[in-house]
Amino acid sequence: MSIPDTSKTSADPKHRTTIEPITMRVPQACRYLGIGRSTLYVLINEGKIEIIKLGSSTLVLTESLRSLVEKKRKGLNQSTDKAP
Repeated sequence: MSIPDTSKTSADPKHRTTIEPITMRVPQACRYLGIGRSTLYVLINEGKIEIIKLGSSTLVLTESLRSLVEKKRKGLNQSTDKAP
């Protein structure tokens, strides 16, 4: 019995890899985090989220968003571990 070759997945839409963008615009970043625009700008001004300007566009680094979520998640886990 042979095992099907799964290395050629481009023809099969179920196995296509989704490439996450390096940056996203402000409205996309708000949806990504589930926060409002003003909260996003507060986080940007506090230096918690990194942006770049490309022309007149403000682009939010996706890695910066993931990093913020991970830091908050770890902080939450540490505070619940210390509870008596």
